[in-house]
Amino acid sequence: MSIQWYPGHMTAAKRKAEEAMEFHDVIIEVLDARIPGSSINPMIESIRTARQRPHLKVLNKADLADPKITEQWIKYFNSQPKTNAISLSAKKTNDVKEVLLNCEKLAPHRGTSVKPLRMLIMGVPNVGKSTIINALKNKKIAKVGNVPAVTKMQQRIEINSRMILTDTPGMMWPKITNELDGIFLAASHSIGINAYDEIETALILSDTLKERYPESLITQYGFRTPIPSDEEFLGHIAKARNFIIKGGKANLLKAAVTFINDYRNGVIGKISLESPSSRKLMLDNSKIKQEI
Repeated sequence: MSIQWYPGHMTAAKRKAEEAMEFHDVIIEVLDARIPGSSINPMIESIRTARQRPHLKVLNKADLADPKITEQWIKYFNSQPKTNAISLSAKKTNDVKEVLLNCEKLAPHRGTSVKPLRMLIMGVPNVGKSTIINALKNKKIAKVGNVPAVTKMQQRIEINSRMILTDTPGMMWPKITNELDGIFLAASHSIGINAYDEIETALILSDTLKERYPESLITQYGFRTPIPSDEEFLGHIAKARNFIIKGGKANLLKAAVTFINDYRNGVIGKISLESPSSRKLMLDNSKIKQEI
């Protein structure tokens, strides 16, 4: 199942981001800590590299991710040039303060009242940029919503007399070439609901969790080993939750939505859908398929 989602306003958002990059010192890229690789927007990386700007990768929603895997990602990103990486939960104000401290380290020549530190915050939709901004200002400035692509235009925010932050709309890229990236982004709520099939997404998500966190599935849903596959997996959840439709059939759609929401909300446990090594393997396999 190939998922594509690139609303019209994102073309304008990309152009404005390219223009804004020239006038900013540090790029803050917010990623989903559960899918750090899948939530990297290659367009952002391309624009940033062209302008040779240092950047801070912020792995948000770390409270929902597997801490051991998050550590691996932090180490991986910190090994890259002109890059710092931190993990946090935007719900914790003290965690968010680390964003400014790390940006100052990346641009030590800025950060005075005469030459304020200018930061551009970017990322795919619904990774928590607005929540981070509101925590930095300790007041509701950026619009927060539980659907992707709430922010539609740039917003300039004075953090203090020495720091200026520009918020940008969440941006996808025109073509998602790796199928799992689309699935992981959809499951993690970064893609509009009309762009994916909930049952197909839930089934591929279940395959990943069966491989990486089988005990969590057994504990949460009462599965017996071996954990069933395909529609039988959703059928078990439907029967356990009494999601039954006319004729006594299992409501697979409701079970799929429930399963996806359980993952999103951390009900199943602290979950990371990919590690640096698993992502490398996925990309290598994808290249092989394209060459065949």
